[in-house]
Amino acid sequence: MKIVAKKKLWKYLFWLGPFLIAVGLTVGLVSEQWGLIPLAFLITGIVISGLGIIWQSYQSNWWRRRSTQAGTNALVATLAVLAILGLINFLGTRYHLRADLTETQLFTLARQSRELVEVLSQPVKVWVFDVNQNPQDRELLENYQRQSSKFKFEYINPQARPGLAEKFGVKDYGEVYLESADKRQLVQTVNENQRLSEVKLTSRLQQLTNSTTAKVYLLQGHGEHQLSAGKGAISQAVQGLGDKNFTTSPLNLAETSKVPQDAAVVIVAGPKRELFEGEVKALQEYLNRGGSLLLMIDPNTDPKLNSLLQEWGVRLDNRLAVDVSGESVVGRGPAAPLVTEYGQHPITKDFGKGNSFYPIARPLEITSVPGVKATPLLLTKPYPNSWAESNLQSEKLEFNADKDLKGPLTLGVALTRKQAAKSASTPQASPTPLPLPSPTTQGKASPTPPASPASLAPPFPTPSSQTATESRLVVFGNSNFATDGLFQQQLNGDVFLNSVTWLSQQDQQSLSIRPKEPKNRRITLTTTQANLLILSSLLVLPLIGLAAAVIIWWKRR
Repeated sequence: MKIVAKKKLWKYLFWLGPFLIAVGLTVGLVSEQWGLIPLAFLITGIVISGLGIIWQSYQSNWWRRRSTQAGTNALVATLAVLAILGLINFLGTRYHLRADLTETQLFTLARQSRELVEVLSQPVKVWVFDVNQNPQDRELLENYQRQSSKFKFEYINPQARPGLAEKFGVKDYGEVYLESADKRQLVQTVNENQRLSEVKLTSRLQQLTNSTTAKVYLLQGHGEHQLSAGKGAISQAVQGLGDKNFTTSPLNLAETSKVPQDAAVVIVAGPKRELFEGEVKALQEYLNRGGSLLLMIDPNTDPKLNSLLQEWGVRLDNRLAVDVSGESVVGRGPAAPLVTEYGQHPITKDFGKGNSFYPIARPLEITSVPGVKATPLLLTKPYPNSWAESNLQSEKLEFNADKDLKGPLTLGVALTRKQAAKSASTPQASPTPLPLPSPTTQGKASPTPPASPASLAPPFPTPSSQTATESRLVVFGNSNFATDGLFQQQLNGDVFLNSVTWLSQQDQQSLSIRPKEPKNRRITLTTTQANLLILSSLLVLPLIGLAAAVIIWWKRR
């Protein structure tokens, strides 16, 4: 009797384990603090319950039963699956792995955006003053946040926090602000029709984090494109320069006779009349002291820059670049060459096989000059798709072997020239020139590789610091590609902005970001095709199914 009573006592004692576990869980959940007391209850209860299970199995040979072994295997398998799922969820939370399967990588940040955020030196926060949180905008901000812990964002209801809205000067719902330290800047205003732009956000972020500004002068007085909005203007290009932290100003060399000392880049955009000899000499002197110049010269114009270009081995061909490939596909004429081949250069290194087009362009002839390194940037397609047309009066463009030049043609080129140090006792040796395409084989040779980052000059050359400086020149046989309307088409704007950024010798700065747009995959049907589709789906297909059913029934009858 004593042995039986002792067994019952142990049996009741083991029920104390689940009770202590319940007490520990209750104390921890109610107090929301898992301190010493709830943990003590839990550990004691688990130990007592474990001892009870072991004692009970020993008394009844529970482990030796076939049902026990099968149940144990099932329990172990279940626990293993739960452990694997828990580990996968832990790794998924700790390490983000995303795959963007869209053709244009719509949900992936551009390389320039990633690099800019990854090297942030101080915390940056985006404030979105809006009641609603658009999933597309939030996804973009989360993509930025994944690149660096220093990037944060927050949605704010202006009515719920009027003090904060007043601090930023919020005037309307949807305003997006960027803040870093004591600096604040309006990015844009989002609404149902205008979503948050990666291009604008990265540009404002670059302006906010980069305290250095570069001065860009645009030559005026010879029929160049006007800087303010209007027909044939380049106001969008000027705005793009402002977004990239450049300061722009017009320049009339006939009045000043000298390029200002603070000029990082001088742009000559589509002059229709010739420059004075003194103006050409001023540009030459500017290049000789380590300056950078962008020339965009259209056909049927002679700005009298031959003496300057001859020093760099560039000649403006008077013929018209013709490209007859894909006219019906992209809806352009043969006088607007479509370029998909680019040279290996920092300006075009991320273009791949992207499109850019140049309405009414002239080819460039490049020859080797000692001390000058040239890299073709824009190459048209080979003949018979493209050629240089000499007969500009004829409405029907045909290749004439005696007068015309076979493609591929060079429409743009980037050139560098080392400047000797003023303080040196002996002049620096000129770099060995690299072979370039001859006029007859233009564009067929492989483009020369870009200069290595270690050999690039300091960001802002000045007359007082001319040691180890480098002059840079970019020449395009077209200026229309940067005009309003065409600037935002395909890669046209990137060609312009990247050229100015490279010319400013800010090679550590991110180049232009191409906006990503989904391709239109919709099928456009004519009225006849639409009626045929309706007829086939509502009449023909049901009749075919009915006829098949009748045939099967007849055979089985």
